[in-house]
Amino acid sequence: MFDAQAYEAEINQAVDYIKSRTDRRPEVMVILGSFAGPVADALEDPIKIPYAEIPNWPRSTVVGHAGNLLIGKLGGKMAAVLQGRVHFYEGYPMTKVTFSTRVMARLGAKMLCVTNAAGCLAPGINPGDVVLVTDHINMLPNPLIGPNLDSFGVRFPDMSKAYDPDLINIARFAAYDLKIDLKEGTYIAISGPSFETPAEIRMASIFGAAMSGMSTVPEVIVANHCGMKVLCFSCASNLASGISKVALSHQEVADTMAVASKNLTALVLESVKRAQL
Repeated sequence: MFDAQAYEAEINQAVDYIKSRTDRRPEVMVILGSFAGPVADALEDPIKIPYAEIPNWPRSTVVGHAGNLLIGKLGGKMAAVLQGRVHFYEGYPMTKVTFSTRVMARLGAKMLCVTNAAGCLAPGINPGDVVLVTDHINMLPNPLIGPNLDSFGVRFPDMSKAYDPDLINIARFAAYDLKIDLKEGTYIAISGPSFETPAEIRMASIFGAAMSGMSTVPEVIVANHCGMKVLCFSCASNLASGISKVALSHQEVADTMAVASKNLTALVLESVKRAQL
């Protein structure tokens, strides 16, 4: 049985440790997905805290996730940048998958900017494109199952605007000014770690999904529960199963993300800079 009181105590221990390391308080939380590391290079004067040093903080086990918390200025705002996340498929419960989001909310973050690498399945979206996520379909366990954490949010949070409309418009204008061909669409979250079957991709297409991945949605749900505004960029790392003519691999994700990271970095930086919190 989930012990909400013990879980909040773990969150507070992590918060207290971070406060003991720095007096910086993040306005913005940025989660970097697979191979999105170059975004961290835009951070000014960062303080680095390895995940391994933070009490109760889960460790990333996937290639491309460095495993550090960086705190510094990004786009003129104090930001906490997470170099890597943990996933449900790594064997972590949802309380651990979303642990960092709870910690950052308690530290005062008002905005979550989350990135991921995902397979593209909608016409007009190709590997290397950056996609602005405007909605999602959740095929994972809901991270709010269990006793509600009343100190963070209500029992039944509204998800009709899970991705903040104002931030979406800011990202659109930023892409226009940067001359980046920013695509848009709905993201579907599956458990992984196996890639989708062709039949599953056909189902996702019928549902209206443009991108398919194995992360992001749990953090987005919890961020909404905490009252944070959410912005999400998904990098199209590969064609989804049944669309691609070659077998899918993690290396393909790495190769494509190296190309997409320049545009992703520019969009994150400019969107955070223009955000009104």
